[in-house]
Amino acid sequence: MPNDLPRVSRWIPIVFTLLSLSTTAPAAELTAYPQTLRPSPFGGVVEADRGGEAAPRRSLHLQTARAAHVSFHLAASVPEGGEYRLRIVAPAESGSVAVSLFREWFHLLKANKQYYPDALIPVRAPYASHMPEPGNAIPKQTTQAFWVDLWVPPNTPPGEHKFEAVLEAGATRSTLPIAITILPATIPAADAVALDHNTYGTSWFASQYPDLAKRLGDRFYQSNEFYGLLHAYHRIFYEHRGVYHQLGYGHAGKVGPEFAPRLTGTGRTKHIADWTEFDRHYGPLLDGTAFAGGERPAKPIPFVYLPVNPEWPASFLWWGEPGYEREFVNVLSEMERHFREKGWTSTRFELFFNHKKRYKGFPWDGDETRFVRDYAYFREYARMMKRAIPNDSPVKFVFRTDASWTIERSFRELAGVINFWVCGNGMLSWYPEAAREAKARGDIVWIYGGTPPVTQPAAAITLDVLTPWMRSLDGYVHWLATSPGDDPWFQFEGGGETLVYPGEKFGVEGPIPSVRLKLQRNAVEDITLLDSLHAPRDAVSRAFNGTTPADWWSKRPALADTNPEDWTNATIDDATQPGPAFRHSPNAAAWQHVHDYTLELAGAKQ
Repeated sequence: MPNDLPRVSRWIPIVFTLLSLSTTAPAAELTAYPQTLRPSPFGGVVEADRGGEAAPRRSLHLQTARAAHVSFHLAASVPEGGEYRLRIVAPAESGSVAVSLFREWFHLLKANKQYYPDALIPVRAPYASHMPEPGNAIPKQTTQAFWVDLWVPPNTPPGEHKFEAVLEAGATRSTLPIAITILPATIPAADAVALDHNTYGTSWFASQYPDLAKRLGDRFYQSNEFYGLLHAYHRIFYEHRGVYHQLGYGHAGKVGPEFAPRLTGTGRTKHIADWTEFDRHYGPLLDGTAFAGGERPAKPIPFVYLPVNPEWPASFLWWGEPGYEREFVNVLSEMERHFREKGWTSTRFELFFNHKKRYKGFPWDGDETRFVRDYAYFREYARMMKRAIPNDSPVKFVFRTDASWTIERSFRELAGVINFWVCGNGMLSWYPEAAREAKARGDIVWIYGGTPPVTQPAAAITLDVLTPWMRSLDGYVHWLATSPGDDPWFQFEGGGETLVYPGEKFGVEGPIPSVRLKLQRNAVEDITLLDSLHAPRDAVSRAFNGTTPADWWSKRPALADTNPEDWTNATIDDATQPGPAFRHSPNAAAWQHVHDYTLELAGAKQ
């Protein structure tokens, strides 16, 4: 699968280029749409993206920074059906600017009987097919959409580059000129905000890649192909300027063998016996070699879950006994030493608890802690971790918690214990001062939430990029980003738990991206450039939806001044209603305005 990374593009009003003076409608026509206007399989754009935007283009004049992607939709319309061929002509002087072409899969959502393009199938140009597209099986389809990424490397000389898209169907030939002006500005390699994508375990690999699992049989989870999948999921998010977290243990503490070194002994003799599977999994991720050959410079992953939980490396049956602490300290000390010897000192290794008491694995909440009495467990684990890790260790260990019910109190009472906070988006918006205090003492603060389904306007995904930046936070977590449903191709559920799709159906042994993942990547690029230019947040907020930075926080509700242990999900929902400016998804033009402002600012500062 071709690598697809960061991008940036500008949609400038332009005059239509007429291809024919005939009054008869052409048998085939090629048009382009901005990235936030998703084409329909019957012409035009999907209903969720309509309103207030420009008409489709018959020629493009785009602007971009360097180390960026220029992205747009191409819509190939063949109203009378039949064979067609699409190609993109790149002149010799286009130099290092690379073109990636993806066919957009139209998912039928049974709930409203409408089609939405999202999964992106990598194809080679020239691309030849038939209308209606045979695999997608859409009755009376007249239009096939394609996503185009033009990658502009950081060393590309400023200036104008020209391309041409060509559609041929029968005797008709439709062309679409594409001109790209490359500015001297370069997007920094380090992202201004982290866009994180979370998932759990690896059991879903077999269901999403059934042909591979069947072919390998009992060898599947020990095979090179399995470890290749582990790395491929990291790679697709890395290449789209994102972070990927894969939790390796269950709610009762059982750890998958690929996520933890093998242990032996008890008490004082408890130690790590074998690093083979752990190093096979994490070695290429922690030294960066898993990302070699892509558009982004290869570097180690920035964050990773440790396998540590109440049941590993010591059994919770012995909690509070000296033996539990000995086993915990022994093993964590060995992990620190192994990481240091390997030179894995760029990644933050997270001590993180994902269980809740109601799951009946352990008698306290590690995740979204509701009861203050449970803070004692965090303090005790912090004490043991401090005992296990040398003060001068170059290995970066952090203590992470995902917080909701008692955010404000935990920020205060667990200061110095927790230094990585992942907070419910709505609840944290009540406590701007608590977040600022945590940031001031050097803590990492992210927010978490769901993934906008395809039924929302395409620009909705950009809120997950802009919100943490507007609040001066460090990142946003999509709590589940790899679960497209049992059959995303013909029994689609909306995509609210995924930003990638299994590529096996199309001959790809790994994930393929979505339209929403591409839009998110492009928004991260814009925000990173804005941040490097010290853009005023009020100007960015105004461009997006006419708000001020203060509007991105919520008025403190009366509920926040009561005991969180008395709250219910219903009272929380009532208290976390968004303000007037955020009660509806952003319109199709919202991010385009931010993008245009980004490039205007970049051009003015050269």
